Amino acid sequence: MSTTAALDVVTMGRVGVDLYPLQDDVGLEDVETFGKYLGGSATNVAVAAARHGRATAVVTRTGNDAFGRFVHRALAGFGVSDRFVSGVEGLNTPLAFCEIYPPDHFPLLFYRQPTAPDLQIRAEELDLDAIRDAGVFWTTVTGLSEEPSRGAHHAAWAARARKPLTVLDLDYRPMFWASPQEATEQVRRALPHVTVAVGNREECEVAVGETEPRRAAEALLAAGVEVAIVKQGPKGVLGATRNPDGGTAFVEVPPTPVAVVNGLGAGDGFGGALCHGLLAGWDLERTLRFANAAGAIVATRRECSTAMPFTSEVEALLEEVAARA
Repeated sequence: MSTTAALDVVTMGRVGVDLYPLQDDVGLEDVETFGKYLGGSATNVAVAAARHGRATAVVTRTGNDAFGRFVHRALAGFGVSDRFVSGVEGLNTPLAFCEIYPPDHFPLLFYRQPTAPDLQIRAEELDLDAIRDAGVFWTTVTGLSEEPSRGAHHAAWAARARKPLTVLDLDYRPMFWASPQEATEQVRRALPHVTVAVGNREECEVAVGETEPRRAAEALLAAGVEVAIVKQGPKGVLGATRNPDGGTAFVEVPPTPVAVVNGLGAGDGFGGALCHGLLAGWDLERTLRFANAAGAIVATRRECSTAMPFTSEVEALLEEVAARA
């Protein structure tokens, strides 16, 4: 049983170490120097939410190695609790490499074989009280790709019992799945247990078979979520909720224009800011504008976790954009 105060945000899923090149427009075979950063989507979302003053923790696992020790140290530096981070004997902490070809090509190479420690999260080891009591509980589709992680996610959702702000990031990474069809099956099993779904058009296709944003949002609502958020790339973001009369209310916000350095991690910056806005009780349009701007700031920086902006930076960018309008 948890004896600690309720957390604002608990995320669950991927963690690792990002080794990103310090040179652009070259392949990994020609890169000479790398920067080392905390990584993993669920972990980055916790970091991003902490930057907005939220009490956060991540549920994940690492190897019992030097990179695992780095993960604990980095989380502490970001103000993210590592109390739910444990080691797995015999597995290494995952590594992720990328290539940087601005403005829109950032290939990723993951070292997560034969499996990753964060896919060894077990239901019996979860602090279900902390998960149930958290203001936001954030998970990603990657955690559904293997057991025992898949079962742990369902145990966590059962403890939440569809409590508001139970979020599923549709973050589909094909290299983690045997086939898109297997991912579709598992996402459709998950959607009835969450209240918020977030994904881009391609991820929505895997989840509900739709890429057109309004149809995708409608399909997510029909699957049981209360808030559907569809990222449209250069067209901005679409949000959808149900009206009291059963109709659908749509909100669209334009993209925040920036010069892209590295698009990786922008979605996680969006996610942490989304958590902040939802917890603050803002209306959906304000929340999406804030999240869009946060993600845009991350895209102007090389790394992911350390690139997550503080609230003041997001507000300054929104003011700048408004002044240019």
